[in-house]
Amino acid sequence: MDTAIELDVREPRTSREDAGPRRSATGGESADGVVAAAGSPADPVVVEIVRVVRETADAVSLELAPQPEHAERFGYRPGQFLTVRIPSELTGSVSRCYSLSSAPHEGGPLKVTVKRTAAGYASNWLCDNAVAGDTLQVLPPAGLFTPASLDADLLLFAGGSGITPVLSILKSVLAQGSGHCTLVYANRDESSVIFAAELAELAGAHPDRLQVLHWLESVQGLPSVPQLSALVRHWADRETFVCGPEPFMDAVAAAMAAHGADRRRVHMEKFVSLTGNPFEAAPPASDDADLADSANVEVDLDGEHHRVAWPRRQVLLDTLLAAGLEAPYSCREGACSACVCRVVSGEVSMRRNEVLEEEDLAEGYVLACQAVPVTDDVSISYS
Repeated sequence: MDTAIELDVREPRTSREDAGPRRSATGGESADGVVAAAGSPADPVVVEIVRVVRETADAVSLELAPQPEHAERFGYRPGQFLTVRIPSELTGSVSRCYSLSSAPHEGGPLKVTVKRTAAGYASNWLCDNAVAGDTLQVLPPAGLFTPASLDADLLLFAGGSGITPVLSILKSVLAQGSGHCTLVYANRDESSVIFAAELAELAGAHPDRLQVLHWLESVQGLPSVPQLSALVRHWADRETFVCGPEPFMDAVAAAMAAHGADRRRVHMEKFVSLTGNPFEAAPPASDDADLADSANVEVDLDGEHHRVAWPRRQVLLDTLLAAGLEAPYSCREGACSACVCRVVSGEVSMRRNEVLEEEDLAEGYVLACQAVPVTDDVSISYS
């Protein structure tokens, strides 16, 4: 008997709601060479909502324009996300991460898509209150759920509003690369399919390069691992990107494993809740006692080499920021992978890891916002 998964396509994430994106560190720079600027909690950027698009009964897209003086901070790669500050009468604000459904080559406003959830404060607030002319505070784009090449053939899976980063990737491949894409897109029913018209238009414009396979729970029931395995058997050797509810992603991973797919080529955008406020977080100052008990860290960052004293009780990210280095980050909670770097020599430990898989750890990847030194000398690379 097939094992069915519970496909809660209502909310795979925080735009989707009270969770932030995370993913394996494997991957690389996109073909266009664009590297997103790191956001600074001390210096969030104000963006204007220039348009609100009602995508479905419970999903809206917000088109956002940064102030002209900050436009250079918003270069991004397909599949990345924004961290958004949403007003709250109870706490002053809450922070959520939303994937960009726009693609870099399109120019114009950045677009995030928000799907309402019953218990999600941020998604409900944005769906009910966001109007053109309003402003929001955001951190610049971040995230590693991005293809290394736009010329590679890709297999894409999306569940519900998990389509947002996947659509950005898909559009970028079709417009700027030569790769072929197969998209498996699961939803409750036809009325809940976000971007249905846009996907149909893309498929019509690129009939030889794009195939869209819709899975509707109302018609086909909940997808099972054997069903997914049979569905993708012709494309299982492709680089794969998956975004959606965790049971859906687990089923996809199992289906790909059944075909012998290399786990390093199956990239998952997972979601965990943000508990802190990345807009207000600041590295604590190191006192004399901390500095007296320090390791030494050598860091290759943005083509430059630095040597810094690293207090053993302080995470790497805070040490680098306190030293005036513009290290990348977003959530500061070990939940989004924006701060990922690689240990070249020495040893570190992490206080929390909600993102990196065993394969990533074996290759030396760590999260700077969670890493503390174990050995006296450590070498780190961000390249």
